[in-house]
Amino acid sequence: MKLYEVRSKADVKEFHKVVSVLYKNDPNWVAYLENDIEKVFDMKHNKLYAEGGESIRWVLKDDKGMLIGRVAAFVNPRTMNTTPITTGGLGFFDCINDKDAAFYLFDNCQKWLAERGMQAMDGPINFGDRNQFWGCLTSNFDNPPVYQMNYNPEYYSTFFEEYGFGTYFNQLVFWRSLREATQPIFHRKYNQIKDNPDFIIKNIHGMKLSQVAEDFRTVYNGAWGGHSHFKPMLSSTAQKIMSSLKPIIDRDIILFVYYKGEPIAFYVNIPELNELFKYVDGKMNWWGTIKFLFYKFTTKRKRMIGLVFGVVKEWQGKGIEAALVVHGEKFIVDKLKYEDTVLTWIGDFNPKMLHVTENLGAKLWRTYKTYRFQFDRTIPFERAPIVE
Repeated sequence: MKLYEVRSKADVKEFHKVVSVLYKNDPNWVAYLENDIEKVFDMKHNKLYAEGGESIRWVLKDDKGMLIGRVAAFVNPRTMNTTPITTGGLGFFDCINDKDAAFYLFDNCQKWLAERGMQAMDGPINFGDRNQFWGCLTSNFDNPPVYQMNYNPEYYSTFFEEYGFGTYFNQLVFWRSLREATQPIFHRKYNQIKDNPDFIIKNIHGMKLSQVAEDFRTVYNGAWGGHSHFKPMLSSTAQKIMSSLKPIIDRDIILFVYYKGEPIAFYVNIPELNELFKYVDGKMNWWGTIKFLFYKFTTKRKRMIGLVFGVVKEWQGKGIEAALVVHGEKFIVDKLKYEDTVLTWIGDFNPKMLHVTENLGAKLWRTYKTYRFQFDRTIPFERAPIVE
């Protein structure tokens, strides 16, 4: 076996080719968009580099020169010191079913991170946002991957655990049929809010995306502010998020609740893009774009993805969550635009959000794990702290 650092354009092509080799006989496989992954490693696009972040990528070949694996390692300046142990990350791990090959990739990540002062590594994670390319899939391998969620064979978890990684937290992905009626109590709470003129529940039709971004930021900061290591979302960040969503937004499925004109809750959904990207083989070149647009306008999409659901703290537990869901049932489901929804993963460190999700009638659909490997094996292992 020999490891090659990704440096040239030819190396980048091989980095992406690894997955096409590994998953060529998997009927569920939908290729990641290569452009999405390259943005992670683009110093102009990923601001973590300007803040002192570092990354490296490798591909692994066997003695015959055949591609058998890949991996990346990175130091994230925003998260490396948020726990008592200075921690880096590894991600974009893919490997044939060969423990020696997998351990060789892990060893090189550990060595590279230790040279940069790291004391542990989390994986498989992303060099950036948690809602993209994060975690090792450990259940439900019989369904296609959701856009920008990791997908892998069952044997990956064995590699991580036999190497010595421990479960830092579980990532729980829930599914809900949109045709399944919600509980009567949800409708009672919805009617109470609907009949109160101080409240407005609506989608974003007629709104400028700049205003949507500001309302999103207000709710986000109000819902999660006060948690440990929380950094308030800046206006520029909110605008960037909405700008990135602009090409794929369905204005019917982004909902807000306002109280006396102030945003107090949101339920942000997007169409499941892998229903379209499965036709482009990971390449959004001119031909891939043509195919994407063709299927976008000729294919009825069945699934939407719940990106984020948030309620400002002082309004939590007062029926706002129920009102949002029932409003969606009445004004999204009744139009038969979508048949089901998959919610972006929720960590087992967040019991409050898990409780809300279960109350909505959502069912556990997939489980991922974020693993942590501590370089000093004598230090007691601690899981991610619970969010109060």
